Amino acid sequence: MARDLDADLELLRTVLAHAERRDWNRAGPLAEQALKGGFEHPLLFNVAATRLEQAGRFDDAARLLERAVTIAPTDIGVRNALAMCLLRLDQPAEALRQLDELLRQHPELSFAHANRGNALIALGALGQAQASHLKALELEPGNIAAMAALASIATHRGDHASARNWAERVLAAVPGFPDAVLSLAAAELAAGQRGPAETLLRELRSDARITPLDRARADGLLGDVLDAGGRYAEAYVLYAACGNALREIHRSIASGTRALAYTRSLTAAVRAVDAGRWPHAASPAAGAAAGHVFLLGFPRSGTTLLEVALDGHPKVASLEEHELLTDSVLRFMGEPVDLAALAGAGERDLEALRAAYWARVREGGAEVAGQVFVDKHPMNTLRLPLIARLFPGARILFAVRDPRDVVLGCFRRRFRMNPAMYELLTLAGAAEFYDAVMGFAEEARPRLGLDWRIVRYETLVADFAAEMRAICEYVGLEWVEGLDAFADRVGRREYATPSTAQLARGLDRSGVGHWRNYAEHLAPLLPLLRYWIDRFGYFA
Repeated sequence: MARDLDADLELLRTVLAHAERRDWNRAGPLAEQALKGGFEHPLLFNVAATRLEQAGRFDDAARLLERAVTIAPTDIGVRNALAMCLLRLDQPAEALRQLDELLRQHPELSFAHANRGNALIALGALGQAQASHLKALELEPGNIAAMAALASIATHRGDHASARNWAERVLAAVPGFPDAVLSLAAAELAAGQRGPAETLLRELRSDARITPLDRARADGLLGDVLDAGGRYAEAYVLYAACGNALREIHRSIASGTRALAYTRSLTAAVRAVDAGRWPHAASPAAGAAAGHVFLLGFPRSGTTLLEVALDGHPKVASLEEHELLTDSVLRFMGEPVDLAALAGAGERDLEALRAAYWARVREGGAEVAGQVFVDKHPMNTLRLPLIARLFPGARILFAVRDPRDVVLGCFRRRFRMNPAMYELLTLAGAAEFYDAVMGFAEEARPRLGLDWRIVRYETLVADFAAEMRAICEYVGLEWVEGLDAFADRVGRREYATPSTAQLARGLDRSGVGHWRNYAEHLAPLLPLLRYWIDRFGYFA
């Protein structure tokens, strides 16, 4: 049956008029009814998706917008809306793909450059993000989103003076702008002004217009403010609220294979390895690099501190938390987990995967020729079978810290979301995942013929120079002065982790034993953590 074009045009005019007045209660039902009747138009998809987003149904909104992009690939509004929805779902890589395509078609769009910068911030690529936001400001001086994002970038880097400057400019134009409020609150906290920081965050949390993600971020930062003031019971409530909100926002992760379940399957697979038959090939060349180091452990164990310290050595090139082993994971470590194929892989296959690894290193921007290359990624602990087969001659630094501080730190910090980080959104979940990952590493080490040097966080911060001398010797580097001068270097780095802003303050021993302030909350988890507390020598 042919559609009534005049009626369709009238419907679109009506929906557009309501949408321009932001009357979604009228525009939304009309758009939804039309879509159900088979009338597909970008405006209708965009309006219907907006209603779903307002209801917190971001997955459903993304599916509608994906359909809209399929039928209207050159429509600016729906592609940009899809990118924004993907950002709210914490899928920045997919959002970046949409924005790159939009800018390929329309390089003059300042808002698209700003949104691209936000996707890059979410991916931790701060230098590229800054360039995108500065481009947005060049195209549109006074772009509020770009200025707010530049404040966020400065916050991630620990440059709170710049963050304050950008945030105050934003808030002068748009009071209550969430990103700017968060950056200004972080600057107040860094300056020791807990009262003003708390006021800013409580006002933000009470704003009914903010998104669930912004409220979760405000909860987490308010937890930090209360923690800094010794109000630990109140802080715990805020951290828990933040984690629970993020679990709900990212609930789609829970519908797939959980990282905890995968780790347990991996542990069962490594237990099935016959240590006597696991191949121990001659060490391959480290590409163009003079040496190769894997920096492993568990998040919040001090891996970022160690990596930025080593990166100050003139003979070191490093990348942090890049997925350099992706090709090998896809080839040998999918589900169901079975390490037999990896154990039996021929040298031709292994050499191709080594080449893919070094190609990803180059894509990451590391210049490794003649350098010792440091691959820092705590969760590569779960890639130990690949490391053992592909790079048996590589040095491994395994970072450990008091398990109670590790688990608490993972629970308190906000990470870029993925299946592994999803496990850390509750205190019990962080403890359970820590136990599983450490258990896998302990099973893998003897069966795969691995050796590594344990780097104890507490030793590193207590006697930095002596520990770094020993580490340099282990990885084949001559000692040089100045490795402790990382505070300035960290602010210029392309990528950021939750530790970056802390390291911008220099060597900080205040986090040692912080778990004691939350002993009541950690008490139910001690039976699970006790083995590791004893195993690593943390008896107090």
